[in-house]
Amino acid sequence: RNGFACVLLSDVLELVQFLFVVTFSTFLLCCVDYDVLFATRPLNHSHVPERAKVTLPDAVLPAPQCARRLRGSGWLLFLLVLAGAVWLCRLVTALRRLVGYWEIRSFYIRALGIPAEELCNHSWQSVQARLLALQRRQPLCVPRRELTELDIPPRILRFRNYTVAMVNKSLLPVRFRLPLLGPVVFLTRGLQFNLELLLFRGPAALFQNTWSLRPQVKRAGARRALARGLARAAVLLGVANLALCPCVLGWRLLLAFFSYAEGLKRAPGSLGARRWSLYARHYLRHFNELGHELQARLGRGHAPATKYMDSFSSPLLAVLARHVGFFAGSVLAVLIVLTVYDEDVLTVQHILTAITLLGLVSTVARSFIPDEHAVWCPEQLLQRVLAHVHYLPEHWQGRAGRAETRAEMAQLFQYKAVFILEELLSPLVTPLILIFAFPPRALDIVDFFRNFTVEVAGVGDICSFAQLDVRHHGNPQWLSEGHTEAPPERQAEHGKTELSLMRFALSNPRWRPPPPARRFLGHLQAQVTRDAATAPPPRHLLAEGPLAASLLSEDS
Repeated sequence: RNGFACVLLSDVLELVQFLFVVTFSTFLLCCVDYDVLFATRPLNHSHVPERAKVTLPDAVLPAPQCARRLRGSGWLLFLLVLAGAVWLCRLVTALRRLVGYWEIRSFYIRALGIPAEELCNHSWQSVQARLLALQRRQPLCVPRRELTELDIPPRILRFRNYTVAMVNKSLLPVRFRLPLLGPVVFLTRGLQFNLELLLFRGPAALFQNTWSLRPQVKRAGARRALARGLARAAVLLGVANLALCPCVLGWRLLLAFFSYAEGLKRAPGSLGARRWSLYARHYLRHFNELGHELQARLGRGHAPATKYMDSFSSPLLAVLARHVGFFAGSVLAVLIVLTVYDEDVLTVQHILTAITLLGLVSTVARSFIPDEHAVWCPEQLLQRVLAHVHYLPEHWQGRAGRAETRAEMAQLFQYKAVFILEELLSPLVTPLILIFAFPPRALDIVDFFRNFTVEVAGVGDICSFAQLDVRHHGNPQWLSEGHTEAPPERQAEHGKTELSLMRFALSNPRWRPPPPARRFLGHLQAQVTRDAATAPPPRHLLAEGPLAASLLSEDS
């Protein structure tokens, strides 16, 4: 988060933003005379005869009248008290976090020898190397004399590795098949917060603290009792979400309006931009991959993913969009010319609204018109996406041009408008998932934590997938015969163990992997060397003709 000063400023301004949204919304509800503002009631200017126009202060009610309207609304007073309680909780949480951040800052300066002003000059690998060297000089971790690069990320990502593994094993209730809509993925920040509260941080969580599971989770005989308790906690949490739904939904609507209204007016096409969904950030994440590493990798994949998704177009929609854009643009052009000729046109009722809506319609229509110079090569574009995101379903191979593949890709790489809509629907959908979808999976989740947890000295209880052990979690499709002993239920899907091991070895070149991992990496390197030796040189491919040059060009 770019240092203590940025963290402090960010947390303070988030608290101020909360106060601003609550105060400004209350002011708009209680202290504005909308009859005067909309000119539905004439304003008496007899006491100031030279004034003929209504000003903003004329539409603001006096403070005593504003206070009377506020006191006369019981529900608004209740909401303000609730908002005040939430703000105080956020203040206490922010202060506790700042104390922790100050300790981290002191640790960086005194123990690691990294001054605050030089923090931006250090990579994570250099920070990690200093930490490992410090452990050798002055043991921070008492049970072990020496730590390795594989001991640090599992501590930082203890809970995140479990979540990534559960998404990989399709245990979390985030994928649904709905009538008319078909397969749907739904994972929002609100649902993620509730799942983490339920599994890791709440009073009924499976973890008793930040580093160890409850002892009964590790006993097979207590699995059904634990599952019943977890299911009961999910239902209670869902009921609590349902009770708070109107307040949370109202807050989300206000926040979305204040956050996106100005940007939508300035750039209506911004809602058509794409972003990696929250589900994609779990599905595509490697084990032990830190947040900034994931962000950099998905950032590199954003441009090719955008090109792939934009390569699909509907001829029917394109024809319709051209004509709708022509009609809206024609009327908009006439209105703009009239306002340039005489600015009094702007005083006509709703003329600004018409100009804004016509501009929005024209921009949206243009987004459905494909580039006439685009080259249709979905297989090559999807391969460029795969080079960065590393995980794509096997049934996509050779089917990059199919509409079904594009629809599944849209679940990972969604429109910004879809992201906003899902966040707005989250207060309504999250309670239903907690009450109805989570309890049937409670037993499987308890079994997962018991079967896929290992205790590492000096690290605590971690997800066993974070050990990157190809012998116990490897997939036979990725390994030579005899290099894995994992039954199907203990294998990670889509080769996640192997890909995570490759990425970790490349990111930490000084790490000395255990023998099974070393053998896998050695076989992989030998295979890559053989493939590179037998592959035709690039100049031969480009010499085949203009078609190959077009398909392999960076712009196509």
